Amino acid sequence: MGILRNIKSDYEIYENENLQCLVAIERNDCKQIKAYRKKYKGKEPLPSQTVEGYKFVMDEEFKSLKIDFSEKLQFEIKDLVNVKG
Repeated sequence: MGILRNIKSDYEIYENENLQCLVAIERNDCKQIKAYRKKYKGKEPLPSQTVEGYKFVMDEEFKSLKIDFSEKLQFEIKDLVNVKG
């Protein structure tokens, strides 16, 4: 029997609370989000800073969500909430 292993995705999933959609952010760009949260923890109002990512869209053929790689978008870091999977 083969050994099953956990393969990490190249993307982390976040929920954009402002747009009410799921967003895929590359793991390298997630470092910007973590640094932003650490720097501005407990401060109000949060400054505007963006990160690039891809939106999830509904795939009608399979009736599930998929990442739309056709367009890279800018998202406000303050609107993103990490989705634990």
